[in-house]
Amino acid sequence: MLALFIAIGLGYALGQVPVLGVTFGAGAVLFSGLAIGAIAPRAAPPGLVGTLGLLMFLYGTGIQYGPQCVAGLKGPGLRWILLALVAVVAALFAAKAVGGVLGLSAAMQAGMFAGAGTSTSALQAAITVAGGGPEPTIGYAVAYPIGVIGPILLMGFMLRIFALKPPTAAPALRHAEVTLRADQPTRTVAQITAALPEGVMILAMRHEHQNAPAEPEARIGAGDGLLIVGPPAAIDAAVAILGEEEEGRLAKDRADYDMVRVIVSKPAFRGQTLASMPKPPCQIRVAQVRRGDSVMLPGPDVVLEYGDVLVLLAEAGRRPELTAHFGDSVKGNAELSFVSIGIGMALGLLVGMIQIPLPGGGGFSLGVAGGPLVVALILGWRGSSFGIGWRMPVAANMVLRNFGLSIFLGQVAIASGRPFVDTVASQGPAVLVGAALVLATIVLMVLAIGHLILRIRIDDLFGVCAGATGNPAILAGANRLLASDRADVGYAIVFPTMTIAKIVAVQLMLG
Repeated sequence: MLALFIAIGLGYALGQVPVLGVTFGAGAVLFSGLAIGAIAPRAAPPGLVGTLGLLMFLYGTGIQYGPQCVAGLKGPGLRWILLALVAVVAALFAAKAVGGVLGLSAAMQAGMFAGAGTSTSALQAAITVAGGGPEPTIGYAVAYPIGVIGPILLMGFMLRIFALKPPTAAPALRHAEVTLRADQPTRTVAQITAALPEGVMILAMRHEHQNAPAEPEARIGAGDGLLIVGPPAAIDAAVAILGEEEEGRLAKDRADYDMVRVIVSKPAFRGQTLASMPKPPCQIRVAQVRRGDSVMLPGPDVVLEYGDVLVLLAEAGRRPELTAHFGDSVKGNAELSFVSIGIGMALGLLVGMIQIPLPGGGGFSLGVAGGPLVVALILGWRGSSFGIGWRMPVAANMVLRNFGLSIFLGQVAIASGRPFVDTVASQGPAVLVGAALVLATIVLMVLAIGHLILRIRIDDLFGVCAGATGNPAILAGANRLLASDRADVGYAIVFPTMTIAKIVAVQLMLG
């Protein structure tokens, strides 16, 4: 335990140091663990410790990205997944071919493939199939730095070579205050809403110099004001239909109608939609739902989770009642349901034990890596079932994932430290060359086919590339190159499915 936590502490410190503009974060635990293992090989923790850490990481990943991954199975997301899958399969053949030419063992090839794709779950699958030897970890450790730095450099070169300018990112939502034109007839709020573009909601109104909730039957006409919210393009179109945008009419007057921010932190709200949640003590309108760094349109079907921040419009002076009703505790950002975690992980391990036959004999299983990920993706997409809420706050999820990943990398690295030193001295350059070719296969296929043939928008394409290669540092690098976070969408859709694909790939390589 002492060696493990020294490796985690030193690794995270090293992970903050930029290398060619890239920081490794939790991935640097791999290098500190290898150093400790080389000095004190008998200090390696049992393998079960590392497996538990990986289980925490993959379960949190599936819960976090389940909704986006399932949503990506239709529309453009399916093309993105197929593109990434073609690139990963090509990289598998490249690893096998290059490894054969360089004289690398099959286990080393599998580790090199996992490291070039920065897939810790594929590494675990390779270790399991290879019988627990150090070769997969050694190949992974040598290839890993190239797997992290390479995609960011290649994406940067692509922007320069093709002289591409990243599109300006638009905010997800926009609020606007509109004064109705003189030619606008007196109508109900429901009638006005029906005439507006899809996705635009009317939150509040100003009639006879007084702010009020925008009830469907309320009547409003020329000279009155509306507070609306929706996607930026839809809001611009709505303003053109209604009248003139005039900031401050509603926002500055808090005498009758006020804005209140609350944190959802009571168990009664978990898994409830905005339409079905417990009724507040006064009439409210939800103006915005913020979850982590994401802002969502407050439709009636939005399912609430612990830690969500709600922006409410309500009668002035009702703030204490509303904060008491929703909980408004920052502890909600760290609440975990260990009932859901226990049941979900157990189901994932059971699914991972199932043997899937292959034509011509043999077969594979998703194992301790793939089973929990697949189940977590489904549970994260479902949100809740049988009265159990499967999702968890973003902050708590990040802690679970990063701590689990650190434990896994620390354990396997310490266990492989001494063989790593011996192998790198003899085969290190060969593994580096092989890893570079494997990585180039993944990245160049995604970028070339995506840009030249499929004509995928550049920020979406960089998200697909980050998801195909895997490490969050690659996504962060893509976002820095683009000066936006739109690549997160492509990453969330592609990353989970490619993780499963890499798990299966290394089993086929070694099987």
